[in-house]
Amino acid sequence: MNIVLTGSLGNIGKPLTKELIQKGHSVTVISSKEERIAAIEALGAKAAIGSMFDTEFLTEAFTGADIVYLMETMEAAGDLFDKNIDFIGKISEIGRYYKTAVERSGVKKIVHLSSIGAHTDQGTGIIVFHHHVEQILKQLPDDIAIKFIRPVGIYFNMLSFIHTIKNKGAIVSNWGGDQKEPWVSPLDIAEAVAEEIEKPFDGRTIRYVASDEVSPNEIAKALGESIGKPDLQWKVISDEELLQNWLHVGFNEQVAQGFVETQASQGSRILYEDYYRHQPTLGKVKLADFAKEFAAAYQNEEV
Repeated sequence: MNIVLTGSLGNIGKPLTKELIQKGHSVTVISSKEERIAAIEALGAKAAIGSMFDTEFLTEAFTGADIVYLMETMEAAGDLFDKNIDFIGKISEIGRYYKTAVERSGVKKIVHLSSIGAHTDQGTGIIVFHHHVEQILKQLPDDIAIKFIRPVGIYFNMLSFIHTIKNKGAIVSNWGGDQKEPWVSPLDIAEAVAEEIEKPFDGRTIRYVASDEVSPNEIAKALGESIGKPDLQWKVISDEELLQNWLHVGFNEQVAQGFVETQASQGSRILYEDYYRHQPTLGKVKLADFAKEFAAAYQNEEV
C-alpha cells in the first residue's frame, strides 16, 4: 500500500517507517526539515518536506495515498519557552488543516495518533488538544474510516526526571505513591500502528496502547537502581509548588499550568477513566527495559 506518515522520524515515526518498509509498503514521510531527507531516504522511504500549517502542501502529500497516519506534537506548535504561543489553539489548528487536506485529497483511511485522556475535554490539562483534534477529525464524512490510537504516558517522558534527580536527589512531582498506572514504549506504539494499518478499516474505532503498569514508587526504585541510586525517592509536592518551579525555569504559562493539571489527573485517575474501560493487552517493552535507556541518558546528561 501507499502510506503517508506525518511526524517525521521521531521516536515513533522512525520504527514505524522501518516496519512498514520491511512489510513491503511504499512509505512517504512528511517532515518540516530538509536536513531529514537523507535519513528518510536511507530507510527506503520518500520524503515530503513542508509545513503542517500549509493545507496545499498537505493535500498534495496526501493525494494518492491508501492510508494517511496523522499525529501532532507540542513541538510542532513551537518552543515550549515561548510565552506568546497558544499551544492548545495552535495544535487544534493543525487538526483543522489535516481535516481539510484529507477531504481535498480523497483519502478514505486515516490512522490518528491521539493520546490517553482524549475521551474528555475536562481536567486533563495541556493534552486536551488531543481531544480537540479527535473531534475535528470526527467531522469528516462518514465514508472516511478513522482509527484513533491512544497511547498512555510514554516512557521517554521520564527523561525529564534526570534534572531533578541530579539537582535535588529525588524525582519531584505533584503525584506519586503505590497505585499502578500504565506506561508505554514508542516501539510498542509503532507496532500497534503498523498492525492497525494492515487490518480492515470500518467506521471509527479506538485502540489504547500500553506496555507496562507500574506505580510511581516502583518507577523510582527501577530508575534508581539503574543509575546506582537504589534509595532514590519519588517526592510529592503541591500543584502550586510544581507550577512555580516550572514558571521559574521559564516555561510558557499555558504549558506549565497544563502540565501540572495533566500530572494531577494522573494522581486523581481522571486521566485513566476510559483506559480502564477498554484496557488493552500490554506490549513487549517493560519498565526494566526502559530503565537501561534511562541510565544511559542519565550518564550522558550534564547539569
